[in-house]
Amino acid sequence: MPLSRRILMMAPAVLLPFGAKREALAQDADPRLAERGAGKPDAKVTVIEYFSLTCSHCAAFHRDTWPQVKKELVETGRIRMVWRDFPLDQLALAGAQVARAMPPAAYEAFTGALLSTQERWAFNRNADSIAEIAKVAAMAGMSRAQVDAAIADEGLRRAVLETRLKGEQEHRVNSTPTFVFNGKPAPGSLNYDRFAELAGEAGA
Repeated sequence: MPLSRRILMMAPAVLLPFGAKREALAQDADPRLAERGAGKPDAKVTVIEYFSLTCSHCAAFHRDTWPQVKKELVETGRIRMVWRDFPLDQLALAGAQVARAMPPAAYEAFTGALLSTQERWAFNRNADSIAEIAKVAAMAGMSRAQVDAAIADEGLRRAVLETRLKGEQEHRVNSTPTFVFNGKPAPGSLNYDRFAELAGEAGA
C-alpha cells in the first residue's frame, strides 16, 4: 500500500538523522527490538519483508502466499524470512508496538492474526481498535494493562519508527509490502511463483 494512501503523523523529533543523538532504544540493547524471523539463520538467502499491520496488500500476501513460502522455501532451509515494521498509520504503529512487546515466539502468530482480521479492528469504524488488538493479544497471554503499557512506551514507539526510517534510507521502501531479496527490493504483494523466482535469482 503506497504511503500516500495513509498519512503517518510523526513529530520531526522522531525522525532524526541516524548520525544525530536520539533517545530511541537501540536494537542491541532492548530484546523487544531484536530480529523477528523464521527459518535457518545460515540460509543462503535472507528475505526481508517491510509490512504494515493495516495494509490490505500485506494481509493478502499473508493469506495467499506466505503459507506456501513458509512450507516450500523457509522450512526447507532455502530462505530465511525476516519481518520489519513499516507502519503506515498510528493504528499500525500501536499494533507493531504490542507485537514487539510480546515474546519472540508469539510474534508471527500475533501479527498473522491481526493481518487476517483487519476488517474487524482496522477498517471497522464502529470498533474500538485498541480493544480489538488487546483481544488478540490476550490469546497470547498479554493483559490489557500490558497492551496499554506497550502502546504508551515512547522509547518503543520511536524505535519502531526508526526501523521504518531505516527501511526508507537503506532499501528505498515507500510502499508495503516491500520484500528485499539479499539486498534487492521488490515491492508489491507477490504471488508464490514470483516470490520463488526472485528467491531463486538471489541464490536460494
